[in-house]
Amino acid sequence: MTPTTDQPADLPYGTPRTPRVAVRGEAHLEVDPEIARIGITVTARGTDRRTALDDLTRRNTTVLDLIKTYGDTVENLQTGTFSITPQLTRHGRTERVRAYHGTVHITAELTDFTALGELTTRLADLELTQVDGPWWALRPDSPAHTLARRQAVREAVQRAREYADALGTHLAALVELADIGTDDTTPFFPPAPRGAVRSFAGTAAPEQDAAPLDLEPQRQTVTARVDARFTMHPPQL
Repeated sequence: MTPTTDQPADLPYGTPRTPRVAVRGEAHLEVDPEIARIGITVTARGTDRRTALDDLTRRNTTVLDLIKTYGDTVENLQTGTFSITPQLTRHGRTERVRAYHGTVHITAELTDFTALGELTTRLADLELTQVDGPWWALRPDSPAHTLARRQAVREAVQRAREYADALGTHLAALVELADIGTDDTTPFFPPAPRGAVRSFAGTAAPEQDAAPLDLEPQRQTVTARVDARFTMHPPQL
């Protein structure tokens, strides 16, 4: 014989004996960025394929060597796409190669924003080198995300308590907690925003080092949301 129990079934909805309250908790934090990214595009062009490729290799090496001199302040350095493309010109019924155009795309992430301003200026001074950015961001495991989630949970609990108090009762138990999402409103690597550094140096060598850029970090907005459901002790209505 199966023993019986007086415990009520765990119903997916509230009852007069175990009313439920559902709330949402949100948190919005404004925090300083932790990393900054810049994009570097190295370009070469020549009427001979080998000359264009040699120039591109030399300029790419110069850029990488310069970035590496900043040591641990550069958290990540990687080469993206590389291309060497013939540019054609049409003469009558035939086509011939007019020039070869080569590019290499590089991205760098820095944690020292003072060094960032200096490096950005020095890169922009290099021959046929384009600089885009900076893009400010938080690390995926930033403590700011944890703090936002904690605040969202606390707000959900506080809001549920206020509803229960308005009914002259108090909460009994947590039934469900759902993570709606924690996000950084700044895309990880978006297109160059308005006002971003964007420079394309010419072929002439600079006479002297340019003054470092004074870059003001853009504060990041972190948002967290949770849905929570609680049971309450039956109110006396």
